[in-house]
Amino acid sequence: MPRSLTITKHVKIQGSLTCKSGLRIGATAEGTEIGGIDNPIIRDPVTQYPYLPGSSLKGKLRSIMEYKLGKVDDGGRPCGCAQADCLVCTVFGPHMKQDHPLGPSRIIVRDALLNPESMPVLDALLERGLLRAEVKSENIIDRRTGIAARGGLRTMERVPAGTKFDLEIVLRIFDGDNEKEIVDFVTQSLDMLDKEALGGSGSRGYGWVQVEYEVSDP
Repeated sequence: MPRSLTITKHVKIQGSLTCKSGLRIGATAEGTEIGGIDNPIIRDPVTQYPYLPGSSLKGKLRSIMEYKLGKVDDGGRPCGCAQADCLVCTVFGPHMKQDHPLGPSRIIVRDALLNPESMPVLDALLERGLLRAEVKSENIIDRRTGIAARGGLRTMERVPAGTKFDLEIVLRIFDGDNEKEIVDFVTQSLDMLDKEALGGSGSRGYGWVQVEYEVSDP
């Protein structure tokens, strides 16, 4: 726990996140048309390029470390212990707890914007009538008959494999914090991300990503 709410430094983690398989972080489908996409991905409203919300990435990194450290309760709720020695609560903030002695969360996760190298690749999809994403059709199988269930066909948008996003995370180090402990905690979660899945439908092969990064003092 910090001795005061004084920031002594910021540590920046920068790099890239590359999709090794199709990735899906969804948006709301408003007024889906017949034959349209049931589950669109999230896009920048101005550029229409996909991006990865910082909230989604932050939540995944938190979840990875909570499960690694046994900090998830039987109901699947995030950790809210607010103990001084709990790095999950110190770095990410105690879940659903406003009054605690830990001070502000230490991590700031920026939205991961599309790397310019991937822009022409996704732009080429426009010529095929796709809005800078791939479309994957899936079906629900009736376990009794072994055939596709009626009405079970659905279309999913995914960010294609090979797409690269720019990654930036800033760690706030307060007076009294153990800087190395906090930095190591966050980089450990990034190192484990390629063994997990980001976004939806990870058990079906979606969301395999590779992260490359470096740590520096800005």
